[in-house]
Amino acid sequence: MSTTVRHPGEPALTALGLPAPEPEPADTSPHAFPDGGLWRTEVPSCEGPEALAVVLEESARLDVPLHRISQGSGIWMLTDAEITEMVEACAAHRIELCLFTGPRGTWDTGAATRTESGGAGLRARGHSALAGCVEDAVRATELGVRCLLVADEGVLWTLHRARATGVLPAEVTLKVSALVGPVNPASYAVHERLGADSLNVPSDLTPGHLTEIRRVSAAPLDLYIEAPDDLGGYVRMYELAELIRRGAPLYLKFGLAKAPGVYPSGRHLRETVLQTARERVRRGRLALDLLARHGADGGMSPLGARLPGDLHRFPHDAERSRPGRRTAHAESLEGN
Repeated sequence: MSTTVRHPGEPALTALGLPAPEPEPADTSPHAFPDGGLWRTEVPSCEGPEALAVVLEESARLDVPLHRISQGSGIWMLTDAEITEMVEACAAHRIELCLFTGPRGTWDTGAATRTESGGAGLRARGHSALAGCVEDAVRATELGVRCLLVADEGVLWTLHRARATGVLPAEVTLKVSALVGPVNPASYAVHERLGADSLNVPSDLTPGHLTEIRRVSAAPLDLYIEAPDDLGGYVRMYELAELIRRGAPLYLKFGLAKAPGVYPSGRHLRETVLQTARERVRRGRLALDLLARHGADGGMSPLGARLPGDLHRFPHDAERSRPGRRTAHAESLEGN
C-alpha cells in the first residue's frame, strides 16, 4: 500500500487532538496475487445473460473495472445457450465468470435446514446432491466456464481431484461460498488444502481475523464490502484500505443490503434482478472513489488477471505430492 494512504477523517481528527493510531507493520499481509496486485473486484449475484449485460453496461458507464462476475442461483438454473452467452460475453471483456454448483441443502427435501440450528446448511446432502454438483461442474466446464462456486467441503475436494485427474480442465478454479466460509485460520488453511483457489469469509470478520488468516495462508480471500441482508447486511466501505492492507490478496465484492433475495432466479424476478445488478456496480464505483480519496487505490491487479498463485494442497492418489509442495494444478495455472 502507498505511504500516502490516510485514515478516514484523519486531518480533521488530528487537528482536534484525536489522531488515529499508527498501523502495526506486522499486521500487513505479506502476500499478493501472482501478478503483484493486492486486490481485485467482483460483482456477485449476476443471474443470467440479461443481468450480465446490465453489469457490463454499467461498469463501462461508471468506469468500474471488473475482474470477476459470479452467479448464485446455480448452474442447473441456466440453459446451455445462456451459459454460452455468459461465457462469451465475459471472455470478450476479459472477466472471469464464476457459476454456482448445486443442488444445495437449503433447496433439498430435508427439514433440518429449516430448524433453528440450520442443520447442515447449504452442504450437499447425500450422494445424489454430490452427484448433482459434479454434473453441474462437468456441464459448465464443457461449455467454457473456468470458475466454479462450491458450498460443501466434500464437493470441493471431489472437484479438486477431478481437475487433477483430467475429468475437469486443469485451469478450472474453485471458489468457496460465503454461506459456508471459514471463520478461523485453521479452517481457512484446511479449505485451501482441499482445493480452494479463493475463499469467501463471513463479512463480519475483523481486520485482526484477516491478519490471523494471512499468517497461515496466501490463498485469495473474498469479502463482501457490502453484504446482503441474509449475510448480515454489513457495509464496510470506510474499512477498505485496512481490509486490503491486512487481507491481500483480496477480492472486493460489491454486494447489496436491503435488497430482496433472488435465489433461485427467474423471469418472475426479472426487474429485481436487473435493478439490483445495476446498483451493485454503482456500489463498486462508490468504493473505488473512497479508495481514491484516501490515496489507497494503488495495487489493483491488471484487468484480465485470474490466477490464484501457488497454493498448498493435501496429497491424494491422483496427484502424488507432499503437504506444502507446489501442485500440478498450481503449475498448470502459471502456464496459462
